Amino acid sequence: MTSILKTIYSPQDLQNLKIPQLQILAQEIREKIVETVAVTGGHLAPNLGVVELTLALHRVFNTSVDRIIWDVGHQSYVHKLLTGRQSQFGTLRQYGGISGFPRPDESVHDAFGTGHSSTSISAALGMALARDLKGEEYSVVAVIGDGSMTGGMAFEALNHAGHLQKNLIVVLNDNEMSIAPNVGALSGYLSRLRTDPKYYRSKDEIADLLHKIPHGAKLLKVVDRLKDGLKYLVVPGMFFEELGFTYLGPVDGHDLKAVMTLLQQAKSANGPVLVHVLTQKGRGYKPAESNPDRFHGVGPFDVETGNIKKAEGGPPSYTEVFGKTLVKLARDNEKIVGITAAMPGGTGLNLFAKEYPARYFDVGIAEQHAITMAAGLAASGYRPVTAIYSTFMQRAYDQVLHDVCLQNLPVTFALDRAGLVGDDGPTHHGVFDLSFLRNIPNLVIVAPKDENELQHALHTAILHPGPMAVRYPRGAGTGIELDRELKALPLGKGEVLRKGEDVLLLAVGNLVEEALKAADALAAEGVRAAVVNPRFIKPLDRELILTYARLTRNVVTIEEHVLMGGFGSAVLELLESAGLADCKVKRLGIPDSFVEHGKPGILKANLGLNAEEIVKTVLNRSSGVKKEFKFKALRR
Repeated sequence: MTSILKTIYSPQDLQNLKIPQLQILAQEIREKIVETVAVTGGHLAPNLGVVELTLALHRVFNTSVDRIIWDVGHQSYVHKLLTGRQSQFGTLRQYGGISGFPRPDESVHDAFGTGHSSTSISAALGMALARDLKGEEYSVVAVIGDGSMTGGMAFEALNHAGHLQKNLIVVLNDNEMSIAPNVGALSGYLSRLRTDPKYYRSKDEIADLLHKIPHGAKLLKVVDRLKDGLKYLVVPGMFFEELGFTYLGPVDGHDLKAVMTLLQQAKSANGPVLVHVLTQKGRGYKPAESNPDRFHGVGPFDVETGNIKKAEGGPPSYTEVFGKTLVKLARDNEKIVGITAAMPGGTGLNLFAKEYPARYFDVGIAEQHAITMAAGLAASGYRPVTAIYSTFMQRAYDQVLHDVCLQNLPVTFALDRAGLVGDDGPTHHGVFDLSFLRNIPNLVIVAPKDENELQHALHTAILHPGPMAVRYPRGAGTGIELDRELKALPLGKGEVLRKGEDVLLLAVGNLVEEALKAADALAAEGVRAAVVNPRFIKPLDRELILTYARLTRNVVTIEEHVLMGGFGSAVLELLESAGLADCKVKRLGIPDSFVEHGKPGILKANLGLNAEEIVKTVLNRSSGVKKEFKFKALRR
């Protein structure tokens, strides 16, 4: 039997398929996604849940003209398969391949770039306004999950869209609720009634008639009150109705015909419409259905068993060490509370939640609220630890500055996924945090060199009387043995790991390991490199750095972060303040551009952030000419 999927080169190819053929296509798409993600890793469960919904959207709307904005965008794999990217699908999230998120530079069918949540309705409203200002005609659709609806920005956009009454469709992809057939049937009937032009015409005609008879205006008010009361009793989604949206649904998101019917109704309606679609995460693949959280974002796995492929006996991840350390600290300090923004497993706070459920708070996708709530807890005598990915902390900048640091409150910011995160790409690389945090008064920033130092840094942060950010990377640690006893790190003090007189290597966080490897290789070339672990990005260890800067007059800073305003900039500021303008400084980091997706090792090599590239940089600067150098890793 010929694969239907292989005949789909664009959404237009869906138009002549009948429902049974679309159902077969849905199964083929699920198989394709499972077999691909099993190799590349990626967001599996969200995509398996939106197969029928995506097919319906592409049957009803023409994405070469109409605009579909996928909130977060991690559920856009089906969309990519239907929009001319089948041949590239095996390169999903691989270096040089297609992105795991929508990218307008990748396809004309990707209307808007997304990667963070709760942005779709705002973007869609902007596009709807642009359409009307230009006098054009096309549909604008925002597809947003119930999880993303916890973000305040989504409600800000709903409020504004309801006020403006522009033609706009919001598809609420709800994968948490079950379907009640009787409510669904009644809702379907009322939805058809409310979108039927005859309904609106009859309502207007009745109103005109009532106004013409004695006391008709009073009677009209009574009718309106009765109508509203009836709606509150029988119509779900009244919250959205009160915001000014026409609410359609809920509908079984895996019933193609029903979803297409509802979307057609939404397309023909006037004003903003919310379509409520109920789906199942992981649909069609038993391991993902049974454990959707585990298969939300997953690495390579065995298709037959669903077992995740992991290296045996590897070191624990930084995230795991953080989680276990926080649990350990909380045993002796009942004032410690843990806060996350919908990422308990991703941040390691699931361990804390299990041990101390009363002191654990998941606020949903609401980073701004998380930080200000932490400020309230800190102002009341508690020691909140907010575990948020570096890239998501960007969303709460004002709260960090105004609500925490201005009041010098003892909140610990655990910045997980700092640095290059790999396959998720530019929307998720945590390479901006030092720049946007370093300028805030009262805030201390520490970047531990390994997982052992991480546990001491966390202990230090909780003891500190003001705010402190602890920055650490994604993935496995170095495998170093962990100290049993936790100790407080001297505030603002670094450590000398290697003495040398020719060049000073100042590396941030886990790049200290690369600096040590580079120092070994440089020693074989006759270059004596000092290696200093600064530990603290703010405050810098002024005395230590200046001592070695004066000695070597040759400084190389190394950071997995943008160069503008980062650690290297802080060192330049320090040298300038000390009058060391003649000290040669080379900053290694990320230039003024976004870094694409790819394995961290590849990305670091391209950016000059591994040991081999550090050695080349030092030798080329020393000689003044570019020399060939064959790197040989030495055992320390």
